[in-house]
Amino acid sequence: MNEPRRVEHQQTDKGYVPVYTTAIVDQPADYPADDHATWGTLYERQRALLVGRACDEFLQAQDAMGMTPDRIPRFDELNEVLRATTGWTLVGVEGLLPELEFFDHLANRRFPVTWWIRRPDQIDYIAEPDLFHDLFGHVPLLMNPVFADYMEAYGKGGVKAHGIGTDALQHLTRLYWYTVEFGLINTKDGLRIYGAGIVSSKGESLYSLESDAPNRIGFDLERIMRTRYRIDTFQKTYFVIDSFEQLMNATAPDFTPIYARLEKQDAIPAGDVREDDKVYTRGTGEGWADGGDV
Repeated sequence: MNEPRRVEHQQTDKGYVPVYTTAIVDQPADYPADDHATWGTLYERQRALLVGRACDEFLQAQDAMGMTPDRIPRFDELNEVLRATTGWTLVGVEGLLPELEFFDHLANRRFPVTWWIRRPDQIDYIAEPDLFHDLFGHVPLLMNPVFADYMEAYGKGGVKAHGIGTDALQHLTRLYWYTVEFGLINTKDGLRIYGAGIVSSKGESLYSLESDAPNRIGFDLERIMRTRYRIDTFQKTYFVIDSFEQLMNATAPDFTPIYARLEKQDAIPAGDVREDDKVYTRGTGEGWADGGDV
């Protein structure tokens, strides 16, 4: 194993430039007190905010893993629980991974977790995924057998898409973005959050459910694969699944003919609503509304 480095983006005269690394690293034996404090601040804030907003599967899984605000969790301790439950393991990384390396990890039930946590001055926003985003946001749902299978299937699909070409990867990336990162789920109690990019963000947790601004559209695989997204602002559109089984079933077909169809169709701007979209209302009150068509 290599000594861990903190690999972040570069800001140039052309704007944000992501920096990729392939190194697999050990988690440090301990973290500075400021890092534990940052984890605790973020953990307590988000857990309080997510009650009644995140799906039960997420909250229950996080509890089952033994995460607390007291300290940054140890990867090896979480791995004992994950392996016994769904066969997944966490691997430490320095930052963003190239696409093929990321897909290969998922295809083999390994989830890459950035070893370092954001600085106190980045508490509300950081451009790339850090330890809090990865551990708090992504890892709990790997305890759910159906979602765990979906993530493996996505990784295998990514390896295949990498051999097809850029357009296929773009379509598949949009699927990850609108499900794993920014997905909503319709439950008996109303709309709930499951996407890691939402559950790890105070602002987006509130905005995704309570604002009138974004669209909330029923899950449609090809619609998602055609829909553009922004990385520098809250989402203009969220897609709503009815169950994790729906996600798993969506990965069953061979995507190759889907990619071929999509090549002949224009991309859809992130904020567009189309005539055949199933749109969900924001909702109010403790239950956050039945999904409901409008």
